[in-house]
Amino acid sequence: MRDIPVGNGSLLVTFDDKYQIRDIYFPHVGQENHTEGFPFRFGVWADGEFSWVFSDVWERSLRYVPDTLVTDVDLSCEKLGIEITCNDTVAGRENIYLRRVVVKNTAEKTREIRVFLHHDFRLYENKVGDTAFYDPDTLSLIHYKKNRYFLINSSPHFDEFATGRKAFRNSEGTWRDAEDGHLYGAAITEGSVDSTIGVFKTLDAGESFEFYYWIAAGTSRHEVAALNAHVLTRGPENYFLESEGHWRQWVNHPDIYDGELPEAVTDLYKRSLLIIRTQIDNGGAIIAANDHDVTERATDHYSYLWPRDGAFVANTLDLAGYRDLSRKFFELCGTIVEDRGYFLQKYNPDGSVGSGWHAHWDKYRKQRLVPIQEDETGLVLWALRQHHEIYPDSVLVHDLYERVVVRCADFMADYRDEATGLPKPSWNLWEDRLGIHTFTCSTVVAGLRAAAKFANEKGDHSRSGRYETAAAEIVEGMCSRLFDTGRGHFLRALTAGDDGSLYPDSTLDASVFAVFYLGCLEADDPMVVGTMEAIEKKLTNKTKIGGVMRFEEDGYMRGAEPLPPNSWVITTLWLAEYYIARRQMDKALELLSWTAKHALPSGVLAEQIDPITGEPRSVSPLTWSHSTFVATVLSYLKKLREPETH
Repeated sequence: MRDIPVGNGSLLVTFDDKYQIRDIYFPHVGQENHTEGFPFRFGVWADGEFSWVFSDVWERSLRYVPDTLVTDVDLSCEKLGIEITCNDTVAGRENIYLRRVVVKNTAEKTREIRVFLHHDFRLYENKVGDTAFYDPDTLSLIHYKKNRYFLINSSPHFDEFATGRKAFRNSEGTWRDAEDGHLYGAAITEGSVDSTIGVFKTLDAGESFEFYYWIAAGTSRHEVAALNAHVLTRGPENYFLESEGHWRQWVNHPDIYDGELPEAVTDLYKRSLLIIRTQIDNGGAIIAANDHDVTERATDHYSYLWPRDGAFVANTLDLAGYRDLSRKFFELCGTIVEDRGYFLQKYNPDGSVGSGWHAHWDKYRKQRLVPIQEDETGLVLWALRQHHEIYPDSVLVHDLYERVVVRCADFMADYRDEATGLPKPSWNLWEDRLGIHTFTCSTVVAGLRAAAKFANEKGDHSRSGRYETAAAEIVEGMCSRLFDTGRGHFLRALTAGDDGSLYPDSTLDASVFAVFYLGCLEADDPMVVGTMEAIEKKLTNKTKIGGVMRFEEDGYMRGAEPLPPNSWVITTLWLAEYYIARRQMDKALELLSWTAKHALPSGVLAEQIDPITGEPRSVSPLTWSHSTFVATVLSYLKKLREPETH
């Protein structure tokens, strides 16, 4: 779990619930993680006693300064007689992470207080071949390997420092050196290394002192030295003033906050926009989540661009008024789309193909497979059309028409079963089964209709008609093949067997909300009503926590049976979207308030919520959770402001 991320689109710093830096991504959001998830420790020595703030003797409050990406952290330790207030931010234009630290002596006597800050870099995501040294030219510590440099400094200047070996034989690291109140380590160390600095101050009873600490990231010693000089010349305090002012202006768009929402919902709306921004790379990649803890159970992470997640987030950004961010996403899509007209499972933040588990070859039937989740292709076209309708952009459409729109629409129109008219089997949005999925069909319809509109505007009428016909045939096939008349709701899928045969999967799945959300059928269509009422009845957790699970008997991250499946933020909000579409506004607001209630104190939303304890589960923050909340709030306000029709 990551409680308070701060970043600027190329440098992202995340913290765990103990207020330890756990991830430092540079030069892309999500790539590379120069800590591998290992903690940077923060400790205090006073009167011969030492304590790291991750220990249980500390009380911690991790939040943000309202409407900003500046943290507001309170730490207190009654045993040591110490209170600490911290603020963290990343500079908007330079790759500099900064922390303001205010330490108060709450004891009734004069004492020397020593604050220690530890750094466990693993550059290029491994601990081999790093160097940490004291640089007399900049009076700072520098960690480097190849083209990655991180410079560490403070104002007032730190009193002691140490570099040393870590995670090697019996060497735990220089953080152990700090625990006696002094640092004795070397001026330079190579290999598997860490470093620690100490800032010392004598304080009278009740007295406080303030210092600033920063880490500059760059690709050369010269670059980080220049950033360090800039901080010293400008003054670190000015970065905080600029950061607060910038983010307040950025997040407070007009015409949104008119007192129509509970304060908690409004606050989470703004916090969600800010957190979404921390998860977007300046090159256009919208990253699913940056939380290295997941690697402990999955040997992989969520620091990828899934085109599906990215399309939904880009659409949310457009609805909320942040067209420049979504435009960069679409431009990136134009560079990563496959020649055959589809997007692969996921991509690294720099646009290279990410890890995947969708096979290209069927080893039993000896034939080629298309390794895709086709919803990702359909949703990119849908989101691009939504972008163009809100912010007409002839230049972007011109650049992407042949390369993305036509290429992808031709693929989707052709990649269909002749007998049913439905898309051929592909992997579903949950990435756990192959088949013809109701959700995927809905996204393909939305993508083809989007392409038809682009083609019509281009005077490309033959293509426009072809795409419209294909979309209509898919809707017809969905109604005849994917609706379970006995159960009264849409099937999850026609599941593909090993021999290529298809059989109905009647499992109730919240993702079939897409039938109305993406416009295949109206929200008041009897088939939609029956489906959404079944979701409300069968997928809402009946515990005191509530929320909506993904599908019946979902086992992902689930506790031991007979515990119910976890509730998901996005699926809960999908039900809210249905309530909004049917103008059941009180029920929709209940689910928006439910989401705000289950955010972390900082406002961070996880992927899932434990249905018994209400605690967050899986990664946090999940970008899709935050974007779905923002989109649902905007849907709610739009419907609320529309005149009722009878």
